[in-house]
Amino acid sequence: MKIQPGVLQFLSDLSQNNNREWFLANKPRYEAALANMKQFVKSVESALGETDHIEDSTLFRIYKDVRFSKDKLPYKNNFGMGFTRATKRLRGGYYLHIEPGASFAGGGFWQPSAEDLKRIRDEFVMDAQSIREIIAEPTFKKYFGTLDGEELKTAPRGYDKDSPAVDLIRKKSFVVRRSFTDAEVASEGFLQEVKRTFEAMRPYFDYMSMVLTTNMNGESVVD
Repeated sequence: MKIQPGVLQFLSDLSQNNNREWFLANKPRYEAALANMKQFVKSVESALGETDHIEDSTLFRIYKDVRFSKDKLPYKNNFGMGFTRATKRLRGGYYLHIEPGASFAGGGFWQPSAEDLKRIRDEFVMDAQSIREIIAEPTFKKYFGTLDGEELKTAPRGYDKDSPAVDLIRKKSFVVRRSFTDAEVASEGFLQEVKRTFEAMRPYFDYMSMVLTTNMNGESVVD
């Protein structure tokens, strides 16, 4: 299963003609691209299911909600898809973004709830070594480089700005990302490369799942 060249070409043309008239005139091209992407989502879900427990997959709508946005262009210039892990014990979400010149695979914990954010920060203050070892692993660094996420300028309220973990607890999100070229997206081996990329997130996801499903004493907080 591969992404057809017509998908990237349609998105490229759409970015230059983001209006309803052009879109309606090119509806057959959109429907062909959409059908291909639906198949690809299912293929990724099946591939992920070989090594993880996936509850659901979603291909996000290309239509934008412009009611409360300054950007009134009616369509997204990308196809985005998400994959949800099953059960309360498996945390972390996978995301794949297909856009000419800007495709990437990502995942992690984007803007976690206040409760989850505090639990993560408290864990890092108590023991930052575990997460540092995970993000220093050669495979992690090969695929993602580093742990990303929007950051505060200093330590959050209630935390010591001189903490050895201050670089970690300043983060408001904890995500990873790997970019792909258009040639990689259109290649025969892209599905397997996406699978390998998502699998490279697993040690990080497994650690964070442990943190977010236990209290500071290591006791389970989920049924």
